Amino acid sequence: VADSRGRIEAAGGSVTLVSLGTAEQLRTFLELNPEIPSDIAFVDDSDDFALYDACGFGKFTDAKPEKVDLKPTNFSFKDWLAYLGNAGKLAPIKKGQKGVPEGVLRLGGTFVLAGDDVEYAWADALPGAHPEIADVLKAVGI
Repeated sequence: VADSRGRIEAAGGSVTLVSLGTAEQLRTFLELNPEIPSDIAFVDDSDDFALYDACGFGKFTDAKPEKVDLKPTNFSFKDWLAYLGNAGKLAPIKKGQKGVPEGVLRLGGTFVLAGDDVEYAWADALPGAHPEIADVLKAVGI
């Protein structure tokens, strides 16, 4: 996203990141990812995940993808250690929650909006199964 942000803004667009969790988790995420400006990042800390439901996003347990197109990360061994060391701190788990936390089951997606119109929509079928940024930009003519 950071690499494409300039192209998006030059075309009159903007980038916004919304995730599940708490304000503290967002601060930690931004500290770990300094290339993401804090002014474009927001967190939904609601108890009912209404925002994700309204977007049509499902849960990992509901996913029945016909084709799985997961791409390997370019993580180094050090990157993986850092990721695994922070995953628990960043997971959207409500205090006192028992069983499998619903927040960790939630899938996200990608939208491109033009005013009130949705120009592009993608709902992740599985965690990590997100669209290529180049494909998103091409789909909306950037």
